[in-house]
Amino acid sequence: MNPYVKDLTPLPDYRLLLYFENGETRIFDAAPYLEKGVFTRIRHPGLFGLAKVVAGSVEWPGEVDLSYDTLYLESKPVAHAEAT
Repeated sequence: MNPYVKDLTPLPDYRLLLYFENGETRIFDAAPYLEKGVFTRIRHPGLFGLAKVVAGSVEWPGEVDLSYDTLYLESKPVAHAEAT
């Protein structure tokens, strides 16, 4: 089982800085998802920035969400200095 997301920071270019419960900080690039299905709803940068953590996953208004498994497996670890 992959760790849950405990906090996030939206970044430019449709990326999310994710803080996982296991202490890891990772960056998830959501841009490839924004051309598919329900994710087209969050292409507007203002709406993308409304991401929040719900039950260990990430959710946007309009019932758009990504599971913690996807977020962990598809993200890349970063050093804290790289995340700023």
